[in-house]
Amino acid sequence: MNKDKFKVLLYLKKSGLDKSGQAPIMGRITYGRTKAQFSCKLSCDPDLWNARESRLNGKSREAVVTNGKLDRLLLSVHSAYRRLCERSVVFTATDIKELFQGSIQSQTTFLERYDRMFEEMEKLVGVEIKASSLYAYRSTRKHLQRFILHQFHSSDIAFGQVGDDFLSQLEHYIKGVSGLSQGSYRRIALYSKKILRLAYQEGLIDRLLFDTVEIERGENRVPRALDKVSLEKLRALTFDAHELALETARDLFVFSCFTGVAYCDMVTLGREHLFTDDEEAWWLKFRRQKTDTLCRVKLLPEAVRLIERYQSEERITLFEPVAYSVYLAQLKALQLRAGIAIPLSAHVGRHTFATLITLERGVPIETVSRMLGHGSIKTTERYAHVTPKKLFDEFERFLSFTEDLRLSL
Repeated sequence: MNKDKFKVLLYLKKSGLDKSGQAPIMGRITYGRTKAQFSCKLSCDPDLWNARESRLNGKSREAVVTNGKLDRLLLSVHSAYRRLCERSVVFTATDIKELFQGSIQSQTTFLERYDRMFEEMEKLVGVEIKASSLYAYRSTRKHLQRFILHQFHSSDIAFGQVGDDFLSQLEHYIKGVSGLSQGSYRRIALYSKKILRLAYQEGLIDRLLFDTVEIERGENRVPRALDKVSLEKLRALTFDAHELALETARDLFVFSCFTGVAYCDMVTLGREHLFTDDEEAWWLKFRRQKTDTLCRVKLLPEAVRLIERYQSEERITLFEPVAYSVYLAQLKALQLRAGIAIPLSAHVGRHTFATLITLERGVPIETVSRMLGHGSIKTTERYAHVTPKKLFDEFERFLSFTEDLRLSL
């Protein structure tokens, strides 16, 4: 076993500032008594550089993207070192440098490995799997790319960026931000585990991540929605002057109840999404982030009132942006204050629109499906269950029909 000391140091070359004040990031490999320097082909603002940690400070887009590239680079250096050790030959720091620089261009990333798996599955169509099975692979790939863009601010990630909190971050995004079910999260998480297992088998990562982690199955439960009494309790709440954030969260939730707009779409709506028809009625027209489906929603008076209340020339969005984690915490506080039995979540507002505001008032399910931006009417049919109000109305009509009938023998 080789006992020579191996170390990689990243540092800024502050004497090489470019015209924009950016300093190039350099690297130095130390192995035994040999050293080799290399350029990381990256640069950054010197004020952001953390010399002790060899990375950028903060969570800005520049910091996240650059740190991700540095992680990938370090992963390549350590991989090159291990490969040379396995050869049981004498080598130097320069050998490590040349090997990693020759392989870094061909290093496989997370989504690249996923695409290779998809290509392998395509070859099995008609042999081991059905063509329809590929839909799940395509859908999962789309959600993973959106998650990576949301979490890492990048179009792809190196395997070195997948940490122990990857699945918890994925669950938060899939179920919280995107509003998908536990079943959907389970499918995406299982495919992610498969990619990581393949990466481990191919030597792309050092340890097998999440191999023993069990992902709970989802239940096909009917979506929860508020009834009229609960919604009115929420609307009737009053707030003190220092509770502006809580009042804003209440109004955002009520807006969702009266429009069916998901949280991720609601916080990005702008004036360009507002239209009027020939009768001067206001409409929302936008594409859902989740399905890229075009939605057209006629705005009810309550929704118009909320838009007018929060309109401001100081921002481009209709509403003041609220962090998702903060929004969820405020919904819990609102539930307790209003004395509502159903736990409030970002998606309960959307469910309320589908049932209480539309379907229970006789709006055709096809129309509701288009307003919600569902890719299939089967998704909307989950909301079209028999509610207590529907059951009561149907029974009243039955009594009215039979009140003049007489039983004759």
